[in-house]
Amino acid sequence: MTDTASGRRRSRAWLYAPFVLLALAALAWTGFWFVVRSRVIDAIDTALAKEAGLGRSWTCTDRAVTGFPFRVELRCGALALASARWGEEVRVQTGPALAVGQIYTPNLVIAQITGPLQATLPEGRKLDLSWTRLEASLRHRSGDPEQVSLVLTAPSASLTAPGLSPETWQATALEAHLRRNPTRPAADQAVDLAITAKGSVLPALDALLGTTEPGDVDIQATLTQSEAFRIGLNPDALEAWRNAAGQIEVTRLVSVKGTARIEATGQFLIDQTHRPAGQLQASLAGIRQIAGVPVGGIAAGLGGLLGGRLSAQLPGVAPGLTALPPIVLREGRVYLGPIRLPLQPLPALY
Repeated sequence: MTDTASGRRRSRAWLYAPFVLLALAALAWTGFWFVVRSRVIDAIDTALAKEAGLGRSWTCTDRAVTGFPFRVELRCGALALASARWGEEVRVQTGPALAVGQIYTPNLVIAQITGPLQATLPEGRKLDLSWTRLEASLRHRSGDPEQVSLVLTAPSASLTAPGLSPETWQATALEAHLRRNPTRPAADQAVDLAITAKGSVLPALDALLGTTEPGDVDIQATLTQSEAFRIGLNPDALEAWRNAAGQIEVTRLVSVKGTARIEATGQFLIDQTHRPAGQLQASLAGIRQIAGVPVGGIAAGLGGLLGGRLSAQLPGVAPGLTALPPIVLREGRVYLGPIRLPLQPLPALY
């Protein structure tokens, strides 16, 4: 009898084994999650200290790191940045922010930020940017960014400056994507950029082209010598980029606004006066005037000046488009072919 009872107790013990193993697994996972959380907090503190050393002070109000059991979430009641790298202090502030990383995809971080964004810029300028939804993602390897994406729904921006009328812009959607170029030589430090805007309305452009219809914009470009911007977007980074002979190579620019269409390619850099410089080769259709001047008159006049029709001078133009002479930025001035346009000189970037 004793041996039989003992055997029964041992056999019943196995009934509880799955529950015991599950409890042990839960305890192990809980410990693992808290270890990951601790490492995330250390990484955040290290990054904030590094940013402070570069002159940028980030503030995450009511910071909390949560997300158990399968995520790590960084929450901020509000997000603010103060930077003195432009000579005058730049301050940027947004509403609540959330950054999420899944335990099983540690190299991907997804963020959501609630607007509006308010920025105080040099020379008394102020920027207000709002949206209904903002999502961003960062894919990295060992802390080095490999791909960044930004999606905004219904963005609306207003830029004001002392003594000037506000400049406004809005769209139904905006997307921006950035990734390391896998085909260029490593010495180029090339990064591909892709920007699209749907339903874009820019009153300054409306006045220039004489139309108020919303437009769509598609830009694809490559930025070389991108390592210069590891320290951020500031005068030091721009000067380092200029000294490294960095360029922005626009491989595709298409703007459609009602019946108007513009296609262009070009290259841009920063010259020794710290102004934008470069050349844009553009062709257009459905645009009757630019700044009140009929396009037909511009094309005919420049065609005669250059000794023939523009389309004959510039092969490779898509059917239905009228080619313009190169638009050149040089020494702060804007030229259309050999003619300097009567525009204000471009200001220095820094």
